[in-house]
Amino acid sequence: MLLEIEDLGKTYGAVSALSGVSLAMDEGEVVGVCGDNGAGKSTLMRIVAGAQPPSRGAVRLRGKPVRFTGPRDALTAGIAAIYQDLALAVDQSVYQNVFMGSELVRRSWVPGLRTLDKRAMRERSREYLARLGIELESVDAPVNRLSGGQRQAVAISRALRWEAALVIMDEPTAALGVREKARVLDLVRKLKETGVSVLLVSHNMDDVVAVTDRVVILRGGRLQGEVATADIDADRLSHMVMSGRMQ
Repeated sequence: MLLEIEDLGKTYGAVSALSGVSLAMDEGEVVGVCGDNGAGKSTLMRIVAGAQPPSRGAVRLRGKPVRFTGPRDALTAGIAAIYQDLALAVDQSVYQNVFMGSELVRRSWVPGLRTLDKRAMRERSREYLARLGIELESVDAPVNRLSGGQRQAVAISRALRWEAALVIMDEPTAALGVREKARVLDLVRKLKETGVSVLLVSHNMDDVVAVTDRVVILRGGRLQGEVATADIDADRLSHMVMSGRMQ
């Protein structure tokens, strides 16, 4: 088992954002997280991604308990979060974004001096993109020249750079057109094909049904239940989310 969440809870003063949420994920599994606004989706995502600590409960990664002090801890452990804004430096190049915060360096002819290994970063950026089935004209191009789907690919490539076993995606198709949305969903499928697990947080039921193996539904900070995607369609899933009933 890749990820296990047991009896997770999060409170802010007297307000309970999550209560008694348990969830498990296998390697290479795509799990959707659905729920209305205020259901606890973002809180769950931030806890797993190390952005905030839980008030109670346990998180285990490959059977070992983990308690992250920040997102960097989660990244090092193999969990990467891609938020809706993608957190890309749009004026910088593709390869600079892929290696942001983890640049490759090489020894210089000057003793004790190290320089950026731009050639290696360019080559490896192309390799990460190729794993996703994406071929860009140049990895030196600034991100602001890319389409929405291509920007998602850059953000995912950065997760691959960290050797992420689990990628958390927050509303990855929001504000995208039909063609770009289809490209992003293909990226999710590519991750699954390469054995990377995906926790997909989305309000778009069609997208969730299209790429996930199963869906968990949150309501008022509590887990209402889960359902195999093969057993439902988007309309049925939408009804479950709105009614809170799993039947």
